[in-house]
Amino acid sequence: MREKLRVAAYAVCVRDGQILLARSPAQDGTPEWVMPGGGMEHGEDPYDTVRREVEEETGYRIEVTGLLGVDSSHRVFRDGFGRPVDHHGVRFVYEGRITGGELRNEVDGSTDLAAWQDLDAVPGLVRIGLVDTALRLWRERPAGGRLNGVPE
Repeated sequence: MREKLRVAAYAVCVRDGQILLARSPAQDGTPEWVMPGGGMEHGEDPYDTVRREVEEETGYRIEVTGLLGVDSSHRVFRDGFGRPVDHHGVRFVYEGRITGGELRNEVDGSTDLAAWQDLDAVPGLVRIGLVDTALRLWRERPAGGRLNGVPE
């Protein structure tokens, strides 16, 4: 079985009762909302990753104002050839404040739309689970950076 580790960094940017999200196609092509952010490049610090990724996906420059927590996911799935892949994802979730730039959509990237969404509307959006995890981290701000009720 092939093992794969992916380390990524994401930002929770909230202002005026809205959260900044990006839209990306799921495996089946269905558009779903995601947190702005993404994978770390080799040798890159997660702090730099989140700033780079948010700007790439939304057009905004951010100031990282805090580390909300670290989320870890582990699952086994089949790749395009039917071979099992043991995937482990480690995701740094930061809080960010917009400091410049203008909202725009990413071109030729992993997302196709960036938008502010009302916090109250998030439960009705088609979204990945990390959106809910990131919002919980933002709301609860656990001292250890880990949410209760998340499996070991």
